[in-house]
Amino acid sequence: MSELTRRVLFSLVAIPVALGAIWYGDWALAALLAIAAALAAHEYFNIARAAGHEPFSVAGAALAGLIPIVLHARRLGLYRGDLATLAMVVLLVIFAASIWRRWPGGRPTGAAATTAFGIAYAGATLGYGYLLRYHPYAVGRTAGAVLLAFPLILTWTSDIGAYFAGRALGRRKLIPAVSPGKTWAGAIGALVACMAVAWAYQRWVLVPEATLALRPFVPALSASGALVFGAIISGAAQVGDLAESLIKRESGVKDSSHLIPGHGGVLDRLDSLFFVLPVAYLAFDWLLIPALR
Repeated sequence: MSELTRRVLFSLVAIPVALGAIWYGDWALAALLAIAAALAAHEYFNIARAAGHEPFSVAGAALAGLIPIVLHARRLGLYRGDLATLAMVVLLVIFAASIWRRWPGGRPTGAAATTAFGIAYAGATLGYGYLLRYHPYAVGRTAGAVLLAFPLILTWTSDIGAYFAGRALGRRKLIPAVSPGKTWAGAIGALVACMAVAWAYQRWVLVPEATLALRPFVPALSASGALVFGAIISGAAQVGDLAESLIKRESGVKDSSHLIPGHGGVLDRLDSLFFVLPVAYLAFDWLLIPALR
């Protein structure tokens, strides 16, 4: 079976599952994000070990996977504690554990730092997918699904734009020491494609300002806001891709794993989203026009 065939077969299964979870939200989305976060964190810790670090792989992957679950529990009212304080206590527990489990030869501070970063990088960032689905400016299933789908579609658009522009016009390398395949033409193509799709999404999917009174539960973007949002997401997606390439290059590995047929690992497939989701949540706070005001 060719690599292209494996990619297509995987996509035929994965895309409907992801779309279904985005539309349904609730426990289905939390569970999907939790599984993805745990697997991505596990792959990151394996890469970190290849670079000579000693993270707490099992505990770190479990904690990364728990983040979307905690966010779901908080939305349901099952957990009412302060999330920032909980995160701080978890960090202190990891550091305390390193004293006994990694001292003296296991570089305890490095173990604690690598574990904490892996949890944040692979778990906390994906948790923003759940927060976007239930953004305060989006009321109802349709609005939440439309809002979460927006940065996801732009991420895929950025990848496609970079690929075709890079192949057609790519000559000058972007950062060859980190990712030899990336070109300036690809980066510009990704930016232009993202801005165009963001404008179209605002025009035909999100509700323009003029119709806010008719659709009170759906957030809106102005045309200029959509263009800015598209540019921001394209930049975040490309930096996320480069960041994961840098992590793998430091450790001397090509793929984060071979879990996904034809695609490498979970970390390889979600690298852009680790940057896109939190950046999108912050950008929405700046650019979205709340319908209920």
